[in-house]
Amino acid sequence: METDPRSHGLLRQTAPAAPPTSPLTGDVTADVVIIGAGYTGLSAALHLAEAGQRVIVLEAREVGFGGAGRNSGLVNAGVWMMPDDVEETLPGDYGARLLKLLGNGPQYVFEVIEKYGIKCETTRTGTLHCGVGEEGLEELRKREQQWQARGAPVRLLDAAETAAKIGTNAYRGALLDLRAGTIQPLAYARGLATAAITAGATIHTESAATGYEKTANGWRVTTSGGSVTAKWVIPAGEAFSVGPFAAVRTEQVRLPYYHFSTPVLSDNIRRSILPERQGCWDTREILCSYRMDDNGRLVFGSVGALRNTGLGIHKAYTERALAKLFPALEGIKVEAGWYGWIGMTDDSVPRFHRFAPEIVGFSGYNGRGISPGTNFGRVLADLILGRIEEAELPLPVTDPKDASWRHIKEPYYEVGAQIAHIVDARF
Repeated sequence: METDPRSHGLLRQTAPAAPPTSPLTGDVTADVVIIGAGYTGLSAALHLAEAGQRVIVLEAREVGFGGAGRNSGLVNAGVWMMPDDVEETLPGDYGARLLKLLGNGPQYVFEVIEKYGIKCETTRTGTLHCGVGEEGLEELRKREQQWQARGAPVRLLDAAETAAKIGTNAYRGALLDLRAGTIQPLAYARGLATAAITAGATIHTESAATGYEKTANGWRVTTSGGSVTAKWVIPAGEAFSVGPFAAVRTEQVRLPYYHFSTPVLSDNIRRSILPERQGCWDTREILCSYRMDDNGRLVFGSVGALRNTGLGIHKAYTERALAKLFPALEGIKVEAGWYGWIGMTDDSVPRFHRFAPEIVGFSGYNGRGISPGTNFGRVLADLILGRIEEAELPLPVTDPKDASWRHIKEPYYEVGAQIAHIVDARF
């Protein structure tokens, strides 16, 4: 089990226990072997196991170790890009398909949570994309127009409506998306794992994939303790991918993102801050995000890594930002802190790769992991089961290609976030 308190912080403290798992030992067979126990891998495992497939998941560390166990918990609809830009970027009708799938994506996440009784602090009151200044407000107007043209239940709130929803006068407006909501992300990952195991899947933790080869009986994926031979392989490590499918990681630029949580706030303060429990994020380039957890802690995140000098800089910045957003929090010291990495593709669009005829996977979620991971996992299951053809997928087949200037951009983002948080007075 991961013991670094800054890997999962409050999320580990408040999530239900993970289901029992063990490392792989010996040589075994399956119909499908999945590499990575995040949302995509666990969703695929669940849907395949329910269809009667023998499924084995290999996880290098523990369930939800990567982005699935460290994120903000906002279950957003769509992708990071404007809807029109998605359709312009992808060929043919792929953009429309992707927007339809992920526009309805949160609804499916909530259906999964309800169906399997996953306890993960679910709220379904929407999210608020908060406009900073006139430029931010204009961005939100465009998003509203483009999503409303596609029938989505989104509405741009004015400054007064926004202040009533959030409890701050910092924003010119906010885009309320009623498709969306919030969850406790690690609890959701562990709940998916429990559901998959109940359906018949096997999850081996502390079992990093070290290689793969084609054999007469299928693909043989090796670990330090054994191997799995299966007809199908799903690489699902996303931006945390290592080993034989590290190309999934290197096609993305990793952006560090951290969170801190406040102590449990008084009932009086909680009535004035996010009284309806929407999740929030803003339009700044170095954005911040926040939500209220079930116990009354405000969870605040922004760009940066909580290591070396970053720990003190980002902690001090968070306390300043919270006090400016919400004067009632003046003097409150944040407690648990944790961080992870957001994988960003060059064009901000996810990817579908076919590494071999029976090795397929999605990746490149650009900060939107909960809904895409859950939905893409189901899509992969349908593809393997023959319920859909490759031509019906929401993304075209592409080959992995290293992200441009990755080795320069990644340290730049980490150091740049520290500089910005030293000098930025915020709002």
